[in-house]
Amino acid sequence: MAASWVVDEGLEYGPAKRRAAKQLGLGGRVPLPSNEALEDAVVEYISLFCAETQAVELAALRRLALSWMNRLAAFRPHLSGAVWRGTATRHSDIYLQLFCDDSKSPEILLIDQGAKYLARTVIGFQGKEVDTLSVHAFCTELSEDIGVHLMIHDFDDMRGALQADAKGRSPRGDAAALKRLLSGVPV
Repeated sequence: MAASWVVDEGLEYGPAKRRAAKQLGLGGRVPLPSNEALEDAVVEYISLFCAETQAVELAALRRLALSWMNRLAAFRPHLSGAVWRGTATRHSDIYLQLFCDDSKSPEILLIDQGAKYLARTVIGFQGKEVDTLSVHAFCTELSEDIGVHLMIHDFDDMRGALQADAKGRSPRGDAAALKRLLSGVPV
């Protein structure tokens, strides 16, 4: 159930798990599956119901992400989330983590480029609040707007950003790593 909402609606893992628990009538204190277990279910769901379209959609999202990474190169962008992990569909947003000396510089760049954005604060990968700028970017390959979220981290946060997850995978990658993925080379 949660996997279908992640794939078909672009819901993030936490909200999808809570929604599934609520729909099943489980109390708020019931332990939810891990993100790794949900990701395994997402991969299985994609292989069963989206096998014909997902690879094309993922490639389109990765190319859009790369264009934004090139646009924001001065801020050392790293792609994360479903687009990086390879579980994204046309309903997934793009998450770029920027590592900056000056946290206001990305916002100034967007203003200078005339981009409309929404500024907010979210919990970052280190468990602390980070400023986030969210924009809608039109993906010509998919003929629709895609959410692009720019999570702004301090430059020093980059040190722990590339540590492998429980499965030994890097949780994010820079533009060079994304180019390798787009050319079919695993990272």
